[in-house]
Amino acid sequence: MTPPDYGVLLDDEIRAYIRRSEEFYPPDAVGLTIQEQRTVYDRMCAAFDQGYPDGVKTGDDAFGGVPCRRYEVGASDVTVIYYHGGGFVVGGLESHDDVCAEISALTGYRVISVDYALAPEVTFPGCFNDAWAAFAAISQSRTGPIVLAGDSAGGNLAAAVAHQARGRVDGRIVGQVLIYPGLGGDREQGSYVLHANAPQLTVSDMEFYQNIRAGGAAPRNDPRFAPLQDSDFSGLPPSVILTAECDPLSSDGETYRDAIRAAGGQALWVEGKGLVHGCLRARVMSARAGVFFGQVVQAIRSLGAGDWPADLT
Repeated sequence: MTPPDYGVLLDDEIRAYIRRSEEFYPPDAVGLTIQEQRTVYDRMCAAFDQGYPDGVKTGDDAFGGVPCRRYEVGASDVTVIYYHGGGFVVGGLESHDDVCAEISALTGYRVISVDYALAPEVTFPGCFNDAWAAFAAISQSRTGPIVLAGDSAGGNLAAAVAHQARGRVDGRIVGQVLIYPGLGGDREQGSYVLHANAPQLTVSDMEFYQNIRAGGAAPRNDPRFAPLQDSDFSGLPPSVILTAECDPLSSDGETYRDAIRAAGGQALWVEGKGLVHGCLRARVMSARAGVFFGQVVQAIRSLGAGDWPADLT
């Protein structure tokens, strides 16, 4: 397999974004202590923070004992439950604060961001238990449709919650939007091989974070850990998976789409050409990343309204 030429695949705007992000979060960040990683990650996110759009109001609440932040721009029956990325090790309410605020402003929906516990302080299934506890409490305290969403590790949690929710809250979850999620695909195939050493995320990075999250050997055949390890993909909500081309996780989007469709469900996979993992932060620096974020917003808006976003591609 011919190694990808990132000098060709990535345009000047994405390369500028990568340089800017690496000023704060270096490519070898996994060599830092966990606290150092969190510090540099938070600084990077703060450097790209766009603030709140006009009209967004927030409040911090606890749902199911899990700290959360609520974003609203007005009355809405739709609630978006958002799980942030960060490899289950870094990130929190602040790291994705502006992203959640923009999603709320652009869709008109209520967004609730979940501050699940991180590894290594809490190992699997701790992060999933927090994600589920928050979801269960939010679904009990709010009426109306629910859209699950998340990026990277948060996309994993959103999907894991969707799998767990089948038969428990039928009809409440009207869709899930997964943004470059890690779903536990086959690391011997596809993008895991082609983009094993992609900018912003490598397979080696992924293995580092997985080991910390698992606290030892990764569990097998447990969809709470890796949704693609489920044996049943029926009964899942309409699903949109958006991935970045230059990312080892890209193939997970295609594989998950195919599994849901094979089980008779609705699923759409959209791959952002010339984009890298974490490109939500590049949405103002890069026209491509701006389009990608627009597709994320459109998918959430459509699913929340009960529509299928067939025109995303």
